Amino acid sequence: MKMLPRIFIYIRNRAYFGAEVRILGGENGRHKTFKKFFLQTIDKSESGVYSVLSTQRCGVLKRKKEAGVMELSERKQKILKAIVDLYIRTAEPVGSKTIAEMPDMNFSSATIRNEMAELTNLGYLEQPHTSAGRIPSPLGYRFYIDRLMQDYRLSVDETKSMNEAMELRMQEFDKAMSQVGKMVSRLTNLPAYAVASHAGTVTVRRFELLMADHGSFILVVMTSDETVKNKLIKLPIQVTEQDLKLLSAVLNASLTEMTAEEFTPEVLNRVSRSAGAAASLVPVVVDFTTHVLEECRKAEVYLTGQTRLLGQPEYQDLEKAQEVLGALDEETISNLPAKLDPNSPVQILVGPENVAQELKDTSVVVTRFDIGDGMQGMIGVVGPQRMDYAKITARLSYFAEGLGRMFGKPELPEAKEKTEE
Repeated sequence: MKMLPRIFIYIRNRAYFGAEVRILGGENGRHKTFKKFFLQTIDKSESGVYSVLSTQRCGVLKRKKEAGVMELSERKQKILKAIVDLYIRTAEPVGSKTIAEMPDMNFSSATIRNEMAELTNLGYLEQPHTSAGRIPSPLGYRFYIDRLMQDYRLSVDETKSMNEAMELRMQEFDKAMSQVGKMVSRLTNLPAYAVASHAGTVTVRRFELLMADHGSFILVVMTSDETVKNKLIKLPIQVTEQDLKLLSAVLNASLTEMTAEEFTPEVLNRVSRSAGAAASLVPVVVDFTTHVLEECRKAEVYLTGQTRLLGQPEYQDLEKAQEVLGALDEETISNLPAKLDPNSPVQILVGPENVAQELKDTSVVVTRFDIGDGMQGMIGVVGPQRMDYAKITARLSYFAEGLGRMFGKPELPEAKEKTEE
């Protein structure tokens, strides 16, 4: 197909915006014919992925066959990166004049202004006010994170500060996880959370039934993740210590190394038939055991530093701040992805990508670490979409490495000589 001069056709990604065609340049008869042909062509397509045609040799957009991806020219990428970097630092909309004055920008203000307008039409930038500059959109942040963001290298002072924070010796597990959240919040100056969850299934390792007095007994349940729970249960019937020993033996032979889902009626009937005089205690024991296993599977969430959001320019509006702070609780955090891609230990959720609707105007960065005993820890921060993703990612990754060693080994990561790029 012969390309027509002075005409540029682009299509917004259907996955984000729905199909849309615009023609820039003259609208003479030949152009209208070309537009009609092109519209008819995409109307017949059901794939949702379109090629992009451009007559400009500089390649305003390049052909990209991967689903859902529209490739930007190097110039557009350079301008987009500059805008995101500046907005992260200043929290102020960025204008074309500011970009043109940067030492590595060899483009005129008019060219930059046109590129910014096209990036806005493509959905990578937003214009908060008619006369204002541009700010990145969630799509712009996503492209920046996936394609443009440079690695941030921690300085010696940063690694020293984090190592000192992680050298605290914490005794009880719940206090340790709470302290982890506080450390991350303090060193990132953002709300932070720590989550402890089981990496695999939890089963019963052993039952113990101990006679307390003539009217009650103590049920002890030990699970595969080293959890030990006990409960004082009043006896609804008269049983002897021998009856309890028999029931303990039957439970250990029939219900250990099983999940709560495997406590089927058939299994429980078989246990009851073998329990003798203590058969009526089986439902009581199973009810408490099921509760223990379900509690073990729940993720423990420790959230701290919510008020640090008030120090961010985006949340100087009290109404907006109250909306986010009111939604930022353990229940909301527990709805975030519990498992991360093993090939990508750090996960970044930008704005609308968040599962929790309440966090649609924020971003979340989360990573994981091993706690041991079949448990996995996760640490994350919640902040404005404008957060410094490179720096936050580097710090969380270092924390995760150090915490994994702290819970499993005594040594911490070495503080290597690094400088910020």
